[in-house]
Amino acid sequence: MDLKTFIRDVPDFPKQGILFKDIMPLLQDPHALRYAVDRLAEFSASKKPDVILGAEARGFILGAAVAYSIGAGFVPARKPGKLPWQVTTAEYALEYGVDTLEIHADAIRSGQRIVIHDDLLATGGTARAKVELVERSGGIVVGLAFVIELGFLEGRKKLEGYDVFSLLTY
Repeated sequence: MDLKTFIRDVPDFPKQGILFKDIMPLLQDPHALRYAVDRLAEFSASKKPDVILGAEARGFILGAAVAYSIGAGFVPARKPGKLPWQVTTAEYALEYGVDTLEIHADAIRSGQRIVIHDDLLATGGTARAKVELVERSGGIVVGLAFVIELGFLEGRKKLEGYDVFSLLTY
């Protein structure tokens, strides 16, 4: 299946000069959604994770589906102030600013195997922050899975030494 036919380009979002890759058409199509979840689950299952960590907000959608599919737990990485318990925090640079992610301080136990999922790998800043959250919590990052990778932004360079999988590369 050619998943690129289910990705919509949105120019100048969230700010001028950014070409946003919208996965909502993929999520709306039952066949594309199943195909994407199945491919992400194949990669993730091969890593034998205890937990899938997905970032707010689009990483929740497929990350939770993959976790369910392979019988793993799910940990959400959220924006500041969204979690009701003690948190571990990581700050990261975006191609258009700086942001922060948090997980519950007890969400990942020492030695747990974690696959990190998000919809997009761009500059690698967000993914690197999630790696830091996992490792600071004592978890072991066994892989990172993305729907889309913007190869020209070279985000993989920030993830050297980790197994990175992307369904689509632009």
